[in-house]
Amino acid sequence: MTVTYTSRVATTRFGGFSRLLLLWRGSIYKLLYRELLLFLTAYLMLSLAYRFLLSEAQKRLFEKLVLYCDKSANLIPVSFVLGFYVALVLERWWGQFRAVPAPDGLMLAVAGSVHGADARGRLLRRTLLRYGSLAALLVLRAVSSAARKRFPTADHLVQAGFLTRGERRRLEGLRSPHNQFWVPCVWFTALAAQARREGRVRDDSALKLLMEELNRFRGHCSLLFHYDWISVPLVYTQVVTIAVYTFFVTCLIGRQFLDPAQGYAGHELDLGVPVFTLLQFFFYVGWLKVAEQLINPFGEDDDDFETNTLIDRNFQVSMLAVDELYGEVPALERDRYWDAASPRVPYTAAAAPLRHPPFRGSACDITYVGMGPPQPRPPPTSPMRGSAVPPPGDTQSPISGWGVAVGAPKTHKGHRDPQHHSLNLPVPVTPPTLPHLQPPPKYRPLPGVSSPPPWYLRPPRGPCASHRVSVPP
Repeated sequence: MTVTYTSRVATTRFGGFSRLLLLWRGSIYKLLYRELLLFLTAYLMLSLAYRFLLSEAQKRLFEKLVLYCDKSANLIPVSFVLGFYVALVLERWWGQFRAVPAPDGLMLAVAGSVHGADARGRLLRRTLLRYGSLAALLVLRAVSSAARKRFPTADHLVQAGFLTRGERRRLEGLRSPHNQFWVPCVWFTALAAQARREGRVRDDSALKLLMEELNRFRGHCSLLFHYDWISVPLVYTQVVTIAVYTFFVTCLIGRQFLDPAQGYAGHELDLGVPVFTLLQFFFYVGWLKVAEQLINPFGEDDDDFETNTLIDRNFQVSMLAVDELYGEVPALERDRYWDAASPRVPYTAAAAPLRHPPFRGSACDITYVGMGPPQPRPPPTSPMRGSAVPPPGDTQSPISGWGVAVGAPKTHKGHRDPQHHSLNLPVPVTPPTLPHLQPPPKYRPLPGVSSPPPWYLRPPRGPCASHRVSVPP
């Protein structure tokens, strides 16, 4: 039932998506044409009544109603409500698909853990996988109408080979009103424990693997069942539906073409058929139809999940894996590239244009003008005296003219000597010296008298000099 068009859009070409508009099965036209025809018919009937049946006084009253409805229709937040609703439904739809139970992991665990090529081992493996397929089928026939039509009663399960008559009596004898998809899982655990006691499952690790895969498989069955039980809240669906249909009932009146002779703003042209209103109806109601189709993908619509195909595939593959393929391994042979250190898989003539060199990184092929080997840098100088001070453990940076000091000695309160750049940041080779600050005019020396050194280079005066303010004489 699923409409697959993946191969049509595998390669981008001119009009690629436009060709999809011509498909009918699963299309929006198939879902929407009835509502669109109903809306157009109702619109034209109102238009004809306005033009030919109403008197002049009634026309003026109808025109006021049209202007009022046209103004009020914009108050309904259709885009806002529809956008959140469709996003929620789409996320739920994908979650339901991922919750469909697949026995692949379970069948691999059974094939690798339950040993024995005799009839007893074969019977154990086939029965274990039949119980798993039965659990998935009991869930699918409970949530999917297509699967329910195929297996309406337990007799059909017996005839299809999923259930024996003795197992059917056990199922029907259970005093439980709930769905019984969990019962085959209980049978699976009991049979796996029996196989462990018989030595068919050789250790507890293999039995643990079987139980883990069974719990994962049962979790998918339970999640799918709960998706069917817990729907999108009804109030949300009602709000969205009422908002969309109320908007277009208002548009039936508010989007009518009025007599241009009356001079109403926005009604200078009379087309008769509201083209853009029909497009708006197509988009908004089509958006709502998308949500209607995705909210329960286990029905019989064109794009619903093919549950019967999944049932057939899962049962056939699981039985094939644990029976005919059990213990069968192809003969070991040397591969074609046995003596090749770097094997290269050939290309056909059609695929030759698709061959590209390997990607090495976006910055691997970048080159700069003037790049050369790193140059050694001179030792750093003191910022105060201008003398070279080689810091201990100094290392050269690969970039010429910059360096990083490592292992500089610490001074008072854990601070490093400023000559050694304790932050390990790149610094220039020759740091700029501090500018010579001129004293204010009041303290400038007389002509012919030598100028004393700046106050910030003078030695401290006394034990408490750090708390004094040195003022130049």
